[in-house]
Amino acid sequence: MRFVIVGYGRVGARTARILSEEGHEVVLVENNRDKVERARKAGFDVVEGDGSNESVLQKADLGSADAVGGLTGDPNINFAACMIGKEHGCRSVLRIDEDYRKEIYEQYAEDVDEIIYPERLGAAGAKTALLGGNFNAIGELTERLQLSTVAIPDDSPVVGQRVNDIDLPQTARIYAHGRGREPMTIPLPGTKVEAGDQVAIIVERDSIEDVRATLLGE
Repeated sequence: MRFVIVGYGRVGARTARILSEEGHEVVLVENNRDKVERARKAGFDVVEGDGSNESVLQKADLGSADAVGGLTGDPNINFAACMIGKEHGCRSVLRIDEDYRKEIYEQYAEDVDEIIYPERLGAAGAKTALLGGNFNAIGELTERLQLSTVAIPDDSPVVGQRVNDIDLPQTARIYAHGRGREPMTIPLPGTKVEAGDQVAIIVERDSIEDVRATLLGE
């Protein structure tokens, strides 16, 4: 998949790195000269300029992008980038800080596909939001380990299986399970997985796609 990320600060840089390491194409948009140079030294394709400017974003070839992420520290720039991205058919993910008032959040939420709070979710959450779907990152434990939750769809190959019978890679573990509105708890070995259940896993990032295939059938 191809992603345009506006902002190469802490969140944007880590999100770009994770996506790139997983084999996705990433183009960065950044107006700070020092950050532009750092991004290029890291091997990224960078468009230098204001990410809220449509002519700048067009240089990133939005027409071929799957999603655009406004990940700067300025929600106004992020929102503008998302709106421009949506006009070009991109999924839009907007970064916002936790201390914004509820009405500001609601204003943004009506117009973008997803809002993220990097203070809570980190780059793993931003990456998941850009990818979309029901494999959701909670956060990063270490550089290699990620916490994720998965909503089990009706056609999942693990529906009807007991938790301890699910054939996950050795680098992944199910550590919690929930059904309906019930809180997630540590599952018993004989707990059977049903469609609509939520499972929480600890997984090494290199094994995420294998886990996704096992739990979602993708």
